[in-house]
Amino acid sequence: MMGGLIAGFIFSMVTIFKKEWSPVTASIYALCEGLALGGLSALLERAYPGIAIQALGLTLGVTAVMLVLYTSGALRATPKFTIGVVAATGGIFLVYLADMILRLFGRQVPLLNSSGPWGIGLSFLIVIIAALNLILDFDFVETGVHAGAPKYMEWYGAFGIMVTLVWMYVEILRVLAKMRRR
Repeated sequence: MMGGLIAGFIFSMVTIFKKEWSPVTASIYALCEGLALGGLSALLERAYPGIAIQALGLTLGVTAVMLVLYTSGALRATPKFTIGVVAATGGIFLVYLADMILRLFGRQVPLLNSSGPWGIGLSFLIVIIAALNLILDFDFVETGVHAGAPKYMEWYGAFGIMVTLVWMYVEILRVLAKMRRR
């Protein structure tokens, strides 16, 4: 699991900074994240039987709903929508970063890790923000197709969707685990 996480991080950084390599690096990232998510799912499955299939089902369901909302035009990546989602995602990133730094000193962000109503509510909010990021991903792919982007950008767009799906799956696992801990 840890090897998949570390290698996945490395290949995600390579993909981000060398987009033209994405036909190769995105596939390797997917393999690495598969190992990491498989390990995480197995650990949580041992503690909370049935949690992995629930998280997978919810992730697929949310993704399908977001795709329908996007393709129907009900949700669009307007400039204001994009700014809101990017700002919310950046805020979540800063909270994650603070939690990682605090963990180095034996502390953590209490609300982020709480199984209380506020902690579960925050996790639900993070899942919603992750789901809204799918709208930005779908728009990126559609815009690239209409603009006649180079072939490697197909892989880069798929990589972006995959990163969002991994984040959403992990957050759904987190919220389900918090709910079971109660």
